[in-house]
Amino acid sequence: MRSTAPAVPTPLPVIEVAATPNRSLPAVVVVADGPAYGPGRDRLDADALAAFEPTGKTGEVRQLGRHWVVGVGEGAAKDWRSAGGALVRAVDEREVGRYQVLLPENVTAEQAAAFSLGLALGGYKFKVTGDTPAARTKSVLLVTSADVAVAVAEAVTLATATALTRDLANTPSNVKDPAWLAGTAARLAAGVTGLSAEVRDEKWLAEQGFGGVLAVGGGSARPPRFVELTWRPRGSSKAPHLVFVGKGITFDTGGISIKPAAGMHLMRTDMAGGAAVIAAVLAIGALKLPLRVTGLVPCAENHVSGSAYRPGDIVRHYGGKTTEVGNTDAEGRMVLADAMTWAVRKHSPDVLVDVATLTGAMKVSLGVRTGGLFATTDELAARVVEAGEQVGEAHWRMPLLEDVAEAVRSEVADVKQAPGGPGAIAAAMFLREFTGGRPWIHLDIAGPARAESTYDEIVPGATGFAARTLVRFAQNYL
Repeated sequence: MRSTAPAVPTPLPVIEVAATPNRSLPAVVVVADGPAYGPGRDRLDADALAAFEPTGKTGEVRQLGRHWVVGVGEGAAKDWRSAGGALVRAVDEREVGRYQVLLPENVTAEQAAAFSLGLALGGYKFKVTGDTPAARTKSVLLVTSADVAVAVAEAVTLATATALTRDLANTPSNVKDPAWLAGTAARLAAGVTGLSAEVRDEKWLAEQGFGGVLAVGGGSARPPRFVELTWRPRGSSKAPHLVFVGKGITFDTGGISIKPAAGMHLMRTDMAGGAAVIAAVLAIGALKLPLRVTGLVPCAENHVSGSAYRPGDIVRHYGGKTTEVGNTDAEGRMVLADAMTWAVRKHSPDVLVDVATLTGAMKVSLGVRTGGLFATTDELAARVVEAGEQVGEAHWRMPLLEDVAEAVRSEVADVKQAPGGPGAIAAAMFLREFTGGRPWIHLDIAGPARAESTYDEIVPGATGFAARTLVRFAQNYL
């Protein structure tokens, strides 16, 4: 039976750097505020230019004869990223396919990388259709004598990770069950030298005592899985070890504490944190970073049935800690608790990072363009913020409040899963109980993991948020 979803991963435009223009390709002229033109103004149609004088405003795109102009505003990295996204969307409407961009002589590696990221991601589309897809950009040539090729190649790798995260999150849940998500991760890992993957089934989960994953997945006819990705380059035995844990809820009805129907269709993206972890580890392998990285994704479908777990249940996690269930829609923390304990006991990480679309409260607090960041040290928090700024993802640090930690204690179990109070902070304090005192970062990406509008390199649907931050965090950790 033919799958009702596009193949994963989605192909992205090929972006290359050359020192000389290609005469056969349409050219894009870069214009900064002023306007201040980069190379190639003489190529633009004089009559068209007389009728429209570019301002250089960020994201301004216009076709002038055979060629194009794109505005980069004041020239900050964000301006260039936004310009790349606007350009690829505008050119895709004309089905040009292949073109070149004449970069200014003083373009920096940071600007070229940001522009490439926008070009690669701004035209991303995920659509299940029986029609022939519209033509999209196939390749872009960046023409410059500046030394930017390495930065552009790295940006393409980051874009690939972002697009894969989008693919996995956008895939409809009639295709994407726990076995599909884990199996896809393993299939993609097999193509990266030095990266291995192991997928564990529900029998293994029961043998090991992954009570949180089994409870959440118990209401579905499609059983849970646990995928472990391992990056161990040669000579890295004494290198730092980072463990990333991602929430992999392939669909979330809320269980018995069922969600409102109005937004439930979006819950196919409730595994966006797990997708970010999978994509980030693949990118780290592609970049051949000389440190140890493990990616753990507990995969389950939170469904409603006679076998679903209930409010009031007491669940025993891997490692023995018990949780009093207060709300079956707070399922993400249940599966993360098992995986984080596994990470601590089996891998003894130097830093433990979890990523999850965890709480609606975080979306209320920070909106849909900024992720919530919790960290056990100021240094770790600063590292995440810096990594995010470098790749165009915003994170805002939230507090770990000790008075809320007391609220997490249960009278009938070790901890309460849903103690009330400030939702995102309460969830973080619950998760802290499973960190074993290790240096820890918690990223609640419930807001920025999805978008309803187009801006910068973002298009509606899953955004791929956090994958780039994880990769850059690992790069900077060296």
